[in-house]
Amino acid sequence: MTTAKILVVEDEAIVAKDLQYRLIKFGYTVPVIASSGEEAINKAVEISPDLVLMDIKLKGSMDGIEAAQEIHKYLDIPVIFLTAYADDKTLERAKITEPFGYILKPFKEKELRINIEITLTKHGLERQLKINQKWLDALLRSIGDAVIASDLQELVTFMNPVAENMTGWKQEEAYGKNSSEVFNIANAETHNSIESPIVKVLKDGIIVSLPAETILITREGGEIPIDDSAAPIKDDKDNITGAVLVFRDITEGKRAIEARQRQIEQEQLVVKWEEINQLKNDFLNLVSHELRSPLSNIKVMIQIIQLSTSTEETQRYLQLMEAECDRELELINDLLDLQRLESSSYPVITTDALLLQHWLTWMIEPFQIRVQQQQQNLQLNLPSNLPPLLSDGISLERILRELLNNACKYTPAGGQIILSVSYNSLETPAKTIITTSNSAEIPATELPRIFDKFYRIPNADIWNQGGSGLGLPIVQKLVEQLQGNIQVESGNGWTTFTLTLTDLL
Repeated sequence: MTTAKILVVEDEAIVAKDLQYRLIKFGYTVPVIASSGEEAINKAVEISPDLVLMDIKLKGSMDGIEAAQEIHKYLDIPVIFLTAYADDKTLERAKITEPFGYILKPFKEKELRINIEITLTKHGLERQLKINQKWLDALLRSIGDAVIASDLQELVTFMNPVAENMTGWKQEEAYGKNSSEVFNIANAETHNSIESPIVKVLKDGIIVSLPAETILITREGGEIPIDDSAAPIKDDKDNITGAVLVFRDITEGKRAIEARQRQIEQEQLVVKWEEINQLKNDFLNLVSHELRSPLSNIKVMIQIIQLSTSTEETQRYLQLMEAECDRELELINDLLDLQRLESSSYPVITTDALLLQHWLTWMIEPFQIRVQQQQQNLQLNLPSNLPPLLSDGISLERILRELLNNACKYTPAGGQIILSVSYNSLETPAKTIITTSNSAEIPATELPRIFDKFYRIPNADIWNQGGSGLGLPIVQKLVEQLQGNIQVESGNGWTTFTLTLTDLL
């Protein structure tokens, strides 16, 4: 390293010149000579030499040891003391400055040269080592994984910030503690403790991975699912000097896997549901055909027998049989209609411009006859200048027929049924509101279940009315198809169904 720049600090001019001559002869450069501690500090900062040859005894209030201490505050420069002082007190003071050499005067030229070469080489290696350590430290602190290092006694020697955050331990608190105390791990399901992989690494000298479903127990008692591996740290002779543990939080990864698993299960469930639904449709179609055909045949035979006999009792029984056939056919048709509505295979909705003043008058005609026979009163309330309603006439007719049929069933003799229509043009979109009210009350506790399949109001038989419990579920499904809403209220001796519709576009 013959191009090294050396600062000579010597207060005796002859000795200083002699040193400068010798150093130049060795191939070094000596740009300046300082004779005091203060000057040595200033010149060192100014020229940034590669080495300082420092005499301990200097002119002024500051000696060479003090000057060396000040230089170390600002610069990473090696110092060799060249002095005639060898007493213990001076040596102890000099050691504090961590000099690279201590040569006693008078010295031999070869001794001086060897010390300088060794110092420059050693300092270069140490500087490179510091750079490498800083680079490694910055790397370990910037990576996303947590890192913990230990010595041969399993004591923590290093932790990066990620490891600090995950474990809850600061490096200064964890330093020197057993790694198992800082890196406390357990099985996620049983919570039984798991031996630190560092123990096996130091014992066997191999890379060790954690078992599946491992959690890290933080200092505060929290639980973090982790994945990791531990490896031995070896010197250049392949001797184990410690172990390094690298681990990461896999919470998000587990969530992603679980979410994907749920998605797969849902997709499989949809496929199975579609298969089951198809089987159900096939079954219902088959059963409905097999049930409908005999009932239709029975009804035809009943009608033939009615025409061929005139006995009053026989006619009465035949009428009862025909009524039962009608009930069975109605039940089968309701089941099929509800199934189609639930499986979205109901006939496609068509949009009609319904003039409700005329359409409703026509629609309720059969019920006017029925309420007269049952000694009830059916009232229709329609506002003037009611605009046409763009909706599906077939579906709306089915809805109102079911509601009016229920009203006729449960309204007592002398009771009243009211069908009303209102139009709200102030809302966007404008709404047509149709209500059916009848003078029969439903208990408040039963209202939440009124649209459930096969549900019938308890003690409904006091009205002597049968029913399958499918009419109102069909109504609700049809209203949904019409993009409307239906609600029911009951109290003060009245039950009201409110149907809210907007134009279908």
